[in-house]
Amino acid sequence: MGEGELLFSYGAFGGDELQLDTFGRVVHAEQDVLPGYVTEAAPATDPRLVDRIGPVPKRRLRHTGDALDKVVGRTLHLSVEELDAADDLVTPLLRRTPVRLASGRSAWVYVAVDA
Repeated sequence: MGEGELLFSYGAFGGDELQLDTFGRVVHAEQDVLPGYVTEAAPATDPRLVDRIGPVPKRRLRHTGDALDKVVGRTLHLSVEELDAADDLVTPLLRRTPVRLASGRSAWVYVAVDA
């Protein structure tokens, strides 16, 4: 892989259809784990997401700081432009924040603004 950004996906961005729609390709991804976080149910109320991925149950991250808590997901290898496209898709209720994954790699992840 060349230069780029890593995005940890624990939900919608893991799907091939949304990747094709957002990035124009299926993204190279690897399994990874985000320690110190849990997921909780959140309503999929943003019509942009519902239109693109359907009314599927949405999960949001909550930081606990507890090393026993973890979220399993995939790390997507994105270009800077693709990361910008992901930013454009997510609701204003989410923010992109840097995290350290169990693999030791640094990545971005979307967390709830109030989390």
